[in-house]
Amino acid sequence: MRILNFVLAVMFLIFAFLQVNDPDPVLWILVYGVMAVFCVMAMFSFYPRKALWVVLVAMLAYSIIYVPGVREWWDQPEHSALFDNVAKMEHLYIEEAREFLGLMICVIVVVFHLMVSRRRTAA
Repeated sequence: MRILNFVLAVMFLIFAFLQVNDPDPVLWILVYGVMAVFCVMAMFSFYPRKALWVVLVAMLAYSIIYVPGVREWWDQPEHSALFDNVAKMEHLYIEEAREFLGLMICVIVVVFHLMVSRRRTAA
């Protein structure tokens, strides 16, 4: 588990670093930075359940903003535009779908940490 959480922490730090050029860098650096901190804490078997729940609810609530962009992306005939650097400049829904995807990655990791912490408290 330590190796997995280390890899996740490094991944989230890289994600945070890549947000420097984003239109709203502070928000996304904070989001990915918090996730990196959670992963480092999990390396030492520390799972702040209340904080994890607060972050989970906040991320799910915030992701609702991006649902229209994800729907618009999904309705397009070419889905690979999500990974095209030129397409993001042409269509707002590409950026919104990417940000939604980033939030869903965070949500999956938070849910994973909540599940692990629940097993540790039950044992």
